[in-house]
Amino acid sequence: MDKDEYKKLVKEFTPKENKLNKALIAFLVGGGLSFGGQVIVSILQITFGMELSSAYLWLCVITIFLASFLTALGFFDNLVSKSGCGLIIPTTGFAHSMTSSALDVKKDGLITGLGASFFKLAGSVLLYGIVSSFFLSILGVIIYG
Repeated sequence: MDKDEYKKLVKEFTPKENKLNKALIAFLVGGGLSFGGQVIVSILQITFGMELSSAYLWLCVITIFLASFLTALGFFDNLVSKSGCGLIIPTTGFAHSMTSSALDVKKDGLITGLGASFFKLAGSVLLYGIVSSFFLSILGVIIYG
């Protein structure tokens, strides 16, 4: 069997994915998550009399906690696989990566396991985010004074 026959065979047996359906599900889940977040912010403002900025801060804390908690229970990966990218907003995605890194090495102890591997997945995001923001800030000062 040559390369072309193999490629045809692989293409024939590869399951077809419905991209429109996946995009619609991700859109609805992301929209539902945003709507739920706005409901939480409104509840925090009305019930506890918080200012808008404090309510959004608490919303971040709640979403980070929920993403980490669901990751620790083993539910978050299943939710993401069913809902697509609509659930991986930067806050929950970052919390998930940090928590899953910690869970992978918890048996190695606090120092050599957790401490050494906590930022394994998220470290590159932090590194390139900080470096790029530094250079973009310098560029902004040069351009806009």
